[in-house]
Amino acid sequence: MPLELSPESPGKRMNGAMPFRVGLTGTVAAGKSTLACSLAERGATVIDSDELAREVVHPGSPAHARIRETFGSGVIGPDGAIDRSALRDAAFADEQARERLEEISHAGIRELRARRIAEAAAAGVRVIVEEIPLLFEVGLEDDYDMIVVVDAPREVREARALGSRGWTAQEFAAIDAAQLAAAEKRRRADRVLDNRGDPGELALAARELWREILRAADGDRS
Repeated sequence: MPLELSPESPGKRMNGAMPFRVGLTGTVAAGKSTLACSLAERGATVIDSDELAREVVHPGSPAHARIRETFGSGVIGPDGAIDRSALRDAAFADEQARERLEEISHAGIRELRARRIAEAAAAGVRVIVEEIPLLFEVGLEDDYDMIVVVDAPREVREARALGSRGWTAQEFAAIDAAQLAAAEKRRRADRVLDNRGDPGELALAARELWREILRAADGDRS
């Protein structure tokens, strides 16, 4: 089965009045965003960390100015916005560069995420899915009622990254190596979705996962 269940408890929520929070993470190019879209179609409110990151570094923001100062004008596009491809190359050149980028952006991302969660709670949202590629790496795993990891064999993910994203093999290798190992992510997860197959298999796994999320959100651990 594509969906694997961890022997650990699937929920950490203590206050049933709050939305049920799902932390969605996984390996590079495994299909996190596709799964997030599928869960959104079923009723989840999705918070995408990549979208938050783009908002944090918009032209005129303090983070934008610090990125330009730190990495140079070469990471700024003709329209004044951050050139994400150029910034990715610069940030993944070495570990210190990546840490500098994280230090610049993560505080703003955390603030925006907290605001989105508060807005969702005020609106009576039942389930929030937060797509966070570096969930484990930045120490957020205790924030969630359920953690879902999407994974696929490395060769499958590399082919996707080079095909649909236009990355080079070197770019993929650098980003993949900078993240926690797939086996460790799987070990820490409450749910693991293996996305090595076709879109139909992912859709079926998403449907099964959504049912599991709703049962957990309602307090049904049976």
